[in-house]
Amino acid sequence: MARTSAGPESPVGAPPRPAAQPGRVAGTLDRLPPASFFLTSAVFHYLGPSLAVLLFAHVAVLGVAWLRIAAAALTFAIWRRPWRLLARADASQRLVFLLLGAVLAAMNSLFYLAIARLPLATVGAIEFLGTVVLAAAGARTRRNLIALALAIGGVFVLTSVRLVSEPLGFVFAFGNCAGFMLYVILGHRIANRPVHGTSRTPMSGIDQLGLAMLIACVVATPFGIVAAAPAVTHPAWLAWGAGVGVCSSVIPYVTDQLAMARLSRASFALMLALLPAAATVIGLVVLGQVPTMRDLAGIALVIAAVALHQDRRSKQSAEPGAAGVT
Repeated sequence: MARTSAGPESPVGAPPRPAAQPGRVAGTLDRLPPASFFLTSAVFHYLGPSLAVLLFAHVAVLGVAWLRIAAAALTFAIWRRPWRLLARADASQRLVFLLLGAVLAAMNSLFYLAIARLPLATVGAIEFLGTVVLAAAGARTRRNLIALALAIGGVFVLTSVRLVSEPLGFVFAFGNCAGFMLYVILGHRIANRPVHGTSRTPMSGIDQLGLAMLIACVVATPFGIVAAAPAVTHPAWLAWGAGVGVCSSVIPYVTDQLAMARLSRASFALMLALLPAAATVIGLVVLGQVPTMRDLAGIALVIAAVALHQDRRSKQSAEPGAAGVT
């Protein structure tokens, strides 16, 4: 009997050896708890802005925002080639891509305009207000309402919102808050609705995110490319901007997609309460900023909230034979 080019024959009666499947990657990711993706996102969520604030000394704020978006768009283009989804997507999905792209462009620009005028903790606290609304909308049990209350209390303890003489900064901060709410809503939608003809895998949402980021780059270019021009003649600044893009708009958004695919929108919004706690930990490890007892109390409340919260969807998906949510 001749052998095929597929490799050595299997013993008689033995089941055929399975070929390597892309689904194995999805299976590996599914075995990781959603919190692991979110913690990764939380770490890079604050590394990115710290790099960006330092770059403000050399490049205008909107220029840094454009470098961030453009670097992320280029990364997704090389990695995933997401434009291939356009031919398969229906009209409603194309509209979601356009909306998410516009939201990403506006949200990132407004965030940088805000942190150029206000303390990062203040902008972060205002940003969390939108996620409180989303979490409250989905908190349908007494246990989850208690968890939400603990999370709000923990964030209140952690963040000191101070009114400063920067009214325009608050306008930008609240604009970013609205954009962040839309990002969670639209991001959760693409994480759970594959494009026609593609399977529902963790990479499906990431491909759609990549397409939205390409659109964001197109939207942001008229407003930021001139401001970013000085970086072209300074390779170090250009590399710096690329690092901001990867840390702020690639790693966090990809891990957000992996978490959104496993969590309900309200649960994901609640877990965003971990961001101020992550900032405190990063401040200790990276900057040597020792947390106060107030900080530790806030972290404890947030951790208790996340531990208490129960997501029925995540629990069902972990049961054997549970069907995926479409």
